[in-house]
Amino acid sequence: MKKCILGLCLTFSTSVFAANPLFNDVFTADPAAIVHDDTVYLYTGHDEAKDNRVFFEMHDWLVFSSKDMVNWEAHGPKLATKDFSWAKGDAWAAHVIEKDNKFYWYVTARHATINGFAIGVAVADSPLGPFKDARGTALITNDMTTDTEIDWDDIDPAAFIDDDGQAYIFWGNTKPRYAKLKDNMIELDGPIHAIDIPDFTEALWVHKKGKTYYLSYASGFPEKIAYATSDSIHGPWKYQGLLNEVAGNSPTNHQAIIEFKGKDYFIYHTGASQDGGGEFRRAVAIDPLYYNEDGTIKLIHMTTKGITQAQ
Repeated sequence: MKKCILGLCLTFSTSVFAANPLFNDVFTADPAAIVHDDTVYLYTGHDEAKDNRVFFEMHDWLVFSSKDMVNWEAHGPKLATKDFSWAKGDAWAAHVIEKDNKFYWYVTARHATINGFAIGVAVADSPLGPFKDARGTALITNDMTTDTEIDWDDIDPAAFIDDDGQAYIFWGNTKPRYAKLKDNMIELDGPIHAIDIPDFTEALWVHKKGKTYYLSYASGFPEKIAYATSDSIHGPWKYQGLLNEVAGNSPTNHQAIIEFKGKDYFIYHTGASQDGGGEFRRAVAIDPLYYNEDGTIKLIHMTTKGITQAQ
């Protein structure tokens, strides 16, 4: 940028910042993101608890989009638990993935007739919907995983499509699991497998960089984000350490990792909103992610500055 005053011209370097948290007019949590047509679509949970004294209140999921990771457009709620006839509430973490020009939104919700949480899937022809229940029934229910005493072990779905086109779904709380998906993306294709990683709590996320598979997850409680790597989507997974520390003012965390226009990003939530944020009123934030030469990931430093776009 050039400014001229009294014949003297000076050149300034200016930047635009997407301050963290991203949104101050709505509480957001459990981010997932995809890149489609040079646009990032960010899908989040929607915290509506009146304060931080009781528990989560979540009824629907929100969508935002950006072409530069700095300026974001809000599209409002595009899916709700009421859109699933089998669900009775609790719109917890979700994940969207594209395959064959269709968009599949895997969601967590409490089941109306089977005890515990379940995972369902909605489908649309656009990343903004309209989305509709793809099955009419849940994809995964609590009675399919009976090796835990809790009823919230089937949460936090994360889908991944490998280079050969095979799709997988990862999920779990206290017990990490994965299974193949059929080509239609709405049915399991074979048995449910356990994953061997240390100190797992929840929030699995899978991505691939080069030839390496990365499996990140919330670890311990309060939660930090840890990760492991493998040469195969089936493991074994080698624990690599932490990606970030406990998020401010929130004992939970939930990450998404994407590459956009040649740069890598770590998307997460904190309780750091200035408008009464906290454990049940969370806020999504984004910071850069960097790889070391050996393929490991540098520790993420959470900032209030967020992403910078040079102009």
